[in-house]
Amino acid sequence: MNRNNQSYFKLGGIRPPRTKSKTPIVIMAAICVFSITYAIFLIFLAILHSNNASKNNTYYYPMVIATWDFVKSTEKAWEKVYADKSSALDAVEEGCKVCQELQCDGTVGYGGSPDENGETTLEAMIMDGATMNVGAVANLRRVKNVIGVARHVLHYTQHSILAGDLATEFAIKMNFKEEPLSTNTSTSLWKEWKENKCQPNFWTNVSPDPTTSCGPYSPKRLSNWWHVDNEQNKQFHIFGRGNHDTIGIIVIDGDNNIAAGTSTNGAKYKIPGRVGDSPIPGAGAYADNDVGAAACTGDGDIMLRFLPSFLAVEELRRGSLPGAAAATAINRIAEKYPSFVGGIVVVNKEGTYGAACHGLKSFPYTVSNKFLGQATVNTVDCINTEL
Repeated sequence: MNRNNQSYFKLGGIRPPRTKSKTPIVIMAAICVFSITYAIFLIFLAILHSNNASKNNTYYYPMVIATWDFVKSTEKAWEKVYADKSSALDAVEEGCKVCQELQCDGTVGYGGSPDENGETTLEAMIMDGATMNVGAVANLRRVKNVIGVARHVLHYTQHSILAGDLATEFAIKMNFKEEPLSTNTSTSLWKEWKENKCQPNFWTNVSPDPTTSCGPYSPKRLSNWWHVDNEQNKQFHIFGRGNHDTIGIIVIDGDNNIAAGTSTNGAKYKIPGRVGDSPIPGAGAYADNDVGAAACTGDGDIMLRFLPSFLAVEELRRGSLPGAAAATAINRIAEKYPSFVGGIVVVNKEGTYGAACHGLKSFPYTVSNKFLGQATVNTVDCINTEL
C-alpha cells in the first residue's frame, strides 16, 4: 500500500476512483462559443459599415445650392429635382428663371443694372457635368429669359457661347420673345447716375478725369505699356448685394448627375459691350460629374481672371473638402487683389458643400436636400476682409 492510500485509510476515508477533469473541455467549449459569437459580431459590423457607406454615397443628394439668400429660386430648383424627379439641367434652368422673373436684388433679370447708355443686358450659362458641355450667352439684348437661351445654345448648337445682337438673333430664331429689358426703375437709376457725373464708372487711364466727368473719353498717352494703373478709379467700385450678385446654382439629381448655372444683368453702369464672369465656363460656374461643381458671384472683371470655379473643382479632384476648396479659390484672388469682393459655393459629388468669400462681413447661400426638408439659408464669415 502506497503512502497516499495509507493516508486515506488513516483518515478513515476511502480514496475515490480516478476520473479525467472536465475543466479543459469546458474552457475549450467556452472559447469556441466566444470565437463564433465574436466572428458573427464582426460580420454584423462589416455589414452595418457597408450599409452606412452606401448610404453616405447618396446621403446628401439630390441637392441644390445657390449663391445668396435666393430662397424662391432654390425652392423651385429643389421642387424640380426632388418632387418632379427632373434632371439637374432642368432644375438649374428653372431655378435661375425664377430669379430672373423676380428680378432678384435688381441684379438678375430685366430692369436692373443699366449700362452707360441706360440699357439692361443679360448674361447666363449652364453646364452639364456629365458631358462637360456648355451653353452660354453674353451681353444679350431684348430677350428676358437669358438662362433659357443659354440652354438652347447647349442643346441646339455645337458652340459654347453666343454674344450681343447676334445672340438676340439666335434667340428669336429659337422662338424667344423680343422685348425691352429696361423699366422705369432702371431708367431712373441711369438718370441719377448721369446727374451724379457718371459716378462710379469703369474707365481708367483716360481724359478727361473719369472720377469727375462723364466724358466722352479719349485714351491718355501711356509712357509705360508694361505698367498700366488699372486701379486709378477702383476705389469707386463697391461690389456686393447691390452690384452685383449673380445667382449661381448647382444641382445634383437623383442619378448623381451634376449641373451648374448662372444668370445676371451684370455690373451696374458698365461700359456697353462688357462681358463678365457669369457666362465664362470655369469662372462663373463649372461642373464635373467625377468630382463636383462650383459657382461664383462678385466682381466678375477680376474673378474671371482666376477661373475660381475651375480651380475649386480641381481642388476637389486633389482631395480637398468643399470648404477648403472654396477658400483656396478665394485666397488665390485676394493675394493679387486684396480689395476684391466676391463669394463662391462648392459641392462635391457626394453632396457635401462649403463656401468662402472676401470683402464682405459674411456671405449667405441657400441649400436644399432631403434632410433639410426646405430651402435653408447658411452664412459663412468672409476671409481676409478689409471691412
